[in-house]
Amino acid sequence: MEVIGGHDPGDSTSIPPPAPELSDVLGDGVEGLRIGRITELPSGADDDVNERVDAAFTALEQAGAKLVDVEVPAFTYELTAYYLIAPAEASSNLARYDGVRYGLRADAADTNSMYSATRAAGFGDEVKRRIMLGTYALSAGYYDA
Repeated sequence: MEVIGGHDPGDSTSIPPPAPELSDVLGDGVEGLRIGRITELPSGADDDVNERVDAAFTALEQAGAKLVDVEVPAFTYELTAYYLIAPAEASSNLARYDGVRYGLRADAADTNSMYSATRAAGFGDEVKRRIMLGTYALSAGYYDA
């Protein structure tokens, strides 16, 4: 985490203060920490995943952490939110890959044809669907809805 943490001058969204030295506190353990366990976690996860989550909570409790069940009713909307936010992020972030400055460039007769050919050649069907859904979600006509 320390290797990838901290400010990246090439990323305008990264935070300038230095990342904390996490390795300095690894030996401190979890005794006395209060850790929330969301009660509305989604159903449908593999049994193996559920078992490992339960095992992690058990290990934390055995190591001295206090587990507290936390109710987050809005958590039931996580999948719905994901299917709106992820395509919008994809649309916004992938808009720069137009073949002019970044990404693959397909040869074409004019600029508009080049944009179409580049995006058709550079993205698969599922990515194109997600970009289109994200663009729709970000459009002014859909914003208030």
